Amino acid sequence: MSTYHIPALITQSVEGLEIKPNGIYADLTFGGGGHSREILARLNQSGRLIAFDKDETAKQNSIDDHRLIFICHNFRFIYNFLKYLKLLPIDGILADLGVSSYHFDNPERGFSFRFDGKLDMRMNQKSTITAQTVLNSYDEEKLTSLFKIYGEISSAKRLAQEIVRFRSEKPLETTTELKAIASKLAPSYDTARFLSQVFQALRIEVNSELLALAEMLQASVKVLKPGGRIAIISYHSLEDRMVKYFFRTGDIKRSEPETDIYGKTTTPFNVITRKVIVPSEDEINKNPRIRSAKLRIAEKF
Repeated sequence: MSTYHIPALITQSVEGLEIKPNGIYADLTFGGGGHSREILARLNQSGRLIAFDKDETAKQNSIDDHRLIFICHNFRFIYNFLKYLKLLPIDGILADLGVSSYHFDNPERGFSFRFDGKLDMRMNQKSTITAQTVLNSYDEEKLTSLFKIYGEISSAKRLAQEIVRFRSEKPLETTTELKAIASKLAPSYDTARFLSQVFQALRIEVNSELLALAEMLQASVKVLKPGGRIAIISYHSLEDRMVKYFFRTGDIKRSEPETDIYGKTTTPFNVITRKVIVPSEDEINKNPRIRSAKLRIAEKF
């Protein structure tokens, strides 16, 4: 499990759920199973945990425990699966939105600019859209929008132009080719961060990550019991802003809650983490990849 993924903010996130020993919980990003093991350790024999992961390789980390149900599917469909299993409503939801070490460290998956590999970036290997598909089929305008919005890259238009120029001679196929193109536009003082933003933008597009997050947040209102808690760990501003807004207002695009004719605010959640929780220096030293992690917790009214 530790070679697949080191779980972030494990104690803070699981404690934030205030686990009921006989409760029903969902780990929406099973990965190496670290968070799931911590939840199971706090459940009694009648407790239940439903774990989601859309990558079939996560099955190798499955836990032999009668209290666990592993679902190899996208967490955006949490409501459908819980309804089918007759487990609605549940007591808590946990989601660690980070990419696992397994994905970053496996050249064949194409998630990292550190290795040469095919431009894949699919979490679900059954999906037909890869990073290569995006880079070779999107027009300049669509590529510009992708890098500007999902990568927050100021030189998005120039990057799109360079990609279109390259592929006019041959298809763009490898992470090394993309790295070479993007490096020409990267600031010399922070090349690694720039490349990370480029790869992040493509990964979000390939896996429809923000759409899936939005659908899961909406579903959380329906699947949680009153008093049920949701803990989400995000790693970049796009995700974190969506989570923060939704916990505060029930809407991923609105920062302030609506009020009724009596001036009373209407929101489905009580925000538990008034101040976002971040990793300690000790945690970061042990696992540098979690340096940007942010944990937010809310409780359903």
